[in-house]
Amino acid sequence: MSDLFASGHAVDLVLLFLVLEVLMIAWARRRSAANAITAALPGVCLLLALRASLTGQGWPFIALWIGLSLPAHLADLMRRPP
Repeated sequence: MSDLFASGHAVDLVLLFLVLEVLMIAWARRRSAANAITAALPGVCLLLALRASLTGQGWPFIALWIGLSLPAHLADLMRRPP
């Protein structure tokens, strides 16, 4: 089990389920795929930061993914109706 986390494959599984969730939300709620992707993008960025951390990548890669989650989150907020 520790190899699953050390290799980052645990995050890959979560990302796979997140992609499936986005597809199901877009289909079930008849939302555009762009809205569903925009809603999921901040979480994807944070999961990629976690993956970078688990696999021992340097802090700039971790900071990059965390930093990209803010504009993704703001884009999501801007797309939502008031």
